[in-house]
Amino acid sequence: MSKLIEIQNLKQYFPVGGSLLKPKYVKAVDDVSFFINRGETLGLVGESGCGKTTIGRTILRLYEPTDGKIFYDGVDITHVDMLPYRRKMQIVFQDPYASLDPRMTVIDIVGEAIDIHKLAANSQERKEKVISILERVGLNSEHANRYPHEFSGGQRQRIGIARALAMDPEFIVCDEPVSALDVSIQAQIVNMFEELQEEMGLTYLFIAHDLGVVKHISKRIGVMYLGKLVELADSYELIFHNVHPYTKSLISAIPIVDPNEARTRKRIVLEGDVPSPLNPPSGCRFRTRCKYATDLCKESEPELKEISSGHYAACHHLDRVE
Repeated sequence: MSKLIEIQNLKQYFPVGGSLLKPKYVKAVDDVSFFINRGETLGLVGESGCGKTTIGRTILRLYEPTDGKIFYDGVDITHVDMLPYRRKMQIVFQDPYASLDPRMTVIDIVGEAIDIHKLAANSQERKEKVISILERVGLNSEHANRYPHEFSGGQRQRIGIARALAMDPEFIVCDEPVSALDVSIQAQIVNMFEELQEEMGLTYLFIAHDLGVVKHISKRIGVMYLGKLVELADSYELIFHNVHPYTKSLISAIPIVDPNEARTRKRIVLEGDVPSPLNPPSGCRFRTRCKYATDLCKESEPELKEISSGHYAACHHLDRVE
């Protein structure tokens, strides 16, 4: 399988004041590396504020990276003009209410990208393209001349997905695309993402904080904590053979349908709050909430190492973690 997306040592720091000689930065993403194979879905999970969305937006160069490299299909795109790549790389935003212009009709929202990249010869061809895309996401021609406020949350997210599909992209960043929707609608949208992937050969970076959704759609899953990737593995491997104490806590929070099984399962509750990304702990960033932490964790940062085929983890005490 060929790699479509690869990031190497990606850093994204945001300036937040301080003095000219000593500026302060939020280290939203700090030295993260991974790849996504063509046609696969990589899930990215973690608590709010851990840097998931920032990674997605930096890959698309909506934010200019502070350091590191971004490769698309083997080409370094870290500092190139992104216009040719905008057709190939798209994003579906989290909030279907805020991401659509309320003054534009659906045909113009979806057709805007077709206009910018001159993908239709005339207005008739543009209209046909837009309606064909709307039908692909479960809407129809009657919806084309309506405004976003006339739709439900699930329908608006479908419009957002149609907008991303308008240029026939290869790669889509799905930035928590179902977190603002009802549970019943979530399943429909996730199933639609899978169908579209099969039909169009799409590659996804699927960002979410709901591991239940992510394990359903992803081939591999990466777990982030405070700007760092702490574990990365095949979806089944990560759910059933996870090794990092933070991952274990996340997995233990997934709701279980069977009441008997739910009663016997032990929930791992983390102590304390997530430290500030302005002033992260020295060494391992998770050490302030980890029951296995020692002086070594304070002094040196654990490296993300391959512990078995395709399974990576960053922890000094994997031999002690239960």
